[in-house]
Amino acid sequence: MTGISGAAGTRGIHDVGGLDFGAIDRSEHPLTTFERRVDALMMLMIGPSGVFRADALRRAIESYNEADYVNLTYYEKWVRALRILLVEQGVLSDEQIDARIAALRENCEGVQP
Repeated sequence: MTGISGAAGTRGIHDVGGLDFGAIDRSEHPLTTFERRVDALMMLMIGPSGVFRADALRRAIESYNEADYVNLTYYEKWVRALRILLVEQGVLSDEQIDARIAALRENCEGVQP
């Protein structure tokens, strides 16, 4: 993974602690349906009887290449990490996930969001 050059040398793309990115927008915004669904999946997967822990999610996100890490939104990072971890844990296979996505897309053709 390409890193960020900083005072501490080369960092991973995710390691931005202490770097100046300007003011942080702390305003609240209503969550989209997608964001609420991803959040619900996270609670199910990480909760007391979940499949994995928060540190596994962080590891999966921090393993992204620079382009994905920079260009994906916060919740897109989460949902990709969920997929990685579900496959790693043997809960689902890539083929099962791809087949379900294809079926959903087929069922939603022509439907307006």
